[in-house]
Amino acid sequence: MPSASEGVCFDAVYTVVWRPRWGAGPHVEESVRAHVHATAMRAVAAQPVVDLPAAQDQVNAALCLPHASPYYRLLSARAVLGLPAAAHDLLAQQQADEQRIRRLRFLKKNLYDRPDLVVLDQMERRATGALDEELVGELQRLARLINSCDRWWFPLLQQWELVGQGFKDPEKQKQALILLTESLTALNGGTLPEALIAPRREAAARRAHP
Repeated sequence: MPSASEGVCFDAVYTVVWRPRWGAGPHVEESVRAHVHATAMRAVAAQPVVDLPAAQDQVNAALCLPHASPYYRLLSARAVLGLPAAAHDLLAQQQADEQRIRRLRFLKKNLYDRPDLVVLDQMERRATGALDEELVGELQRLARLINSCDRWWFPLLQQWELVGQGFKDPEKQKQALILLTESLTALNGGTLPEALIAPRREAAARRAHP
């Protein structure tokens, strides 16, 4: 029987008690079977296979509803639902994929949108004592840079990087960056913007006080 889970169907075993009415034709048993199966299919079509007991309850509730037929009297009908053997692996994979997606969404909302927490997460994953002060400082600086990517100077940093990459000769790369630094210093009235020099100042402070 169809289900709400893509690619996975239900199996069903029915137990039906019925009596033919006077004058019922020779094919009345097929009519009983068709009615029971059609009722079960309608009831279970919107049910996911991950909750098999709930789907079975839904089917049996539908089978208990009164049904009038001129050919037979339906006394009772009950279904026991199951899954085909091939469906178990597919269902397990779907559940694992859904769980992974939920975890990634949770991490994006609660971790990766907060660069400072990303740094803390990486620090926590490392063995105790594996982080020296310099690496901690670099991770913290990286967090600030990521967290400030929407500031006015982020496009400037992009251009800075492009300038350095525009020359294959390392000496020319260095000269290009020096010229750009001098231009920014002149444009800012004699000093670099605070956002660009803060990481240098912190690194110098760490070297002075190991």
